[in-house]
Amino acid sequence: MKVDLNFPLFQKDLFSLNKNELAAFFRTAKKLVKMDLTQIQQSSGLHLEKIRVMKSPGGKPLYSIRVTRSFRAVLTIENDYFRFISLHPDHDSAYR
Repeated sequence: MKVDLNFPLFQKDLFSLNKNELAAFFRTAKKLVKMDLTQIQQSSGLHLEKIRVMKSPGGKPLYSIRVTRSFRAVLTIENDYFRFISLHPDHDSAYR
């Protein structure tokens, strides 16, 4: 999989992370590029799940992926790209 980090809201979130959160995010991103979608879906550590109550501005499904126990990222999946939409160091805010 490839990772797209160009969404403006995501970049705002990325630049506001503290050092530990930033390191955790990049560890997760490195993991993602080494795996295919099936491996990611089966990974209990990443816990990829569809967010049923929200869609992207373009109407695509949104997914949540675990960065740490309390930190989630929201993304879309398009072909072989993970397009990050937002970061949520507060786990529950990913679902609002």
